[in-house]
Amino acid sequence: MDQRDVADGMEAARAPGDEVTQALVANHRRFLAFLERRVGNRAVAEEILQTAFVKTLEKGGVPADDEGAVTWFYRLLRNALVDHYRRQSVEGRALEREAREAEEPTEDPELKHAVCACVGDLLPTLKPEYADMVRQVDLEERSVPDVAREAGITANNAGVRLHRARQALKKQLERSCGTCASHGCLDCSCKKSRA
Repeated sequence: MDQRDVADGMEAARAPGDEVTQALVANHRRFLAFLERRVGNRAVAEEILQTAFVKTLEKGGVPADDEGAVTWFYRLLRNALVDHYRRQSVEGRALEREAREAEEPTEDPELKHAVCACVGDLLPTLKPEYADMVRQVDLEERSVPDVAREAGITANNAGVRLHRARQALKKQLERSCGTCASHGCLDCSCKKSRA
């Protein structure tokens, strides 16, 4: 709905001789300029103005004289601006919160404990250098270059070792945990079967 549709709707809604509606329609450009100066965007200003006109048509309650109606409508527009900025503020805070949450990995301590328990029980079945690599990188969350430096190997070699260690661990998990391992140990029952 554009501004002419709203103005036409206001014209059609008014009874013959209704100076109040005529005054509101006649001041359309002034209302729009008032809003545009405050929001800095013509499209947003038009949207706010159209919404205000529609509310006026739907709810009525406009003062009887045309001069009072214009003043009343400016007050309605000021309230609409407050609502607009309030919505923007709420949306902005929500977006900031979502951005922060996306940056911060959410960790489920219970899931981590269950997964770490399975992996920790199976690490001794791997070659010692593989077990050490998985323990430091995956469980202790250290970087591959740091672990490589400590082990006296290149970062590339450490990456290959980590890949092989994970593959070996995967095979051990599948042997030990069965289908539980293929579903990410979300419902781990392998401890029961190993006992």
